[in-house]
Amino acid sequence: MNKFVSAALAGSTALALAACGTAEDASADAEAETVEAPAEEAVADVADEPAADGAAGEEGAMEDAAGDTSAAVAAEADTAADAGAAAANDVMAEVEAAAKEEGGKMVDKAVDAVKEEVAN
Repeated sequence: MNKFVSAALAGSTALALAACGTAEDASADAEAETVEAPAEEAVADVADEPAADGAAGEEGAMEDAAGDTSAAVAAEADTAADAGAAAANDVMAEVEAAAKEEGGKMVDKAVDAVKEEVAN
């Protein structure tokens, strides 16, 4: 009975999927005329010359400020990483202590069960 239900379900699923499809030729959608036209329209308004840089003289000052900022960010990231590592170590120590305690309880229960089996 279970195999019959599985076969019926598989057959109905296959028919449902077949009903969703179409018999149209998919190659017509990917022809060069239909693909290239939207691409050409998208780049039609692009200028041939690069835009002028109005802040060309400020590069040195910006690089210095960026260097100072990146050093501060790196130092802050190191501090945060150290704090995260310390917190992870604390959590790991608590987990190990809890595991040892639970492990001890489990061993005690197992020993009690063995003693009870031996006594019977």
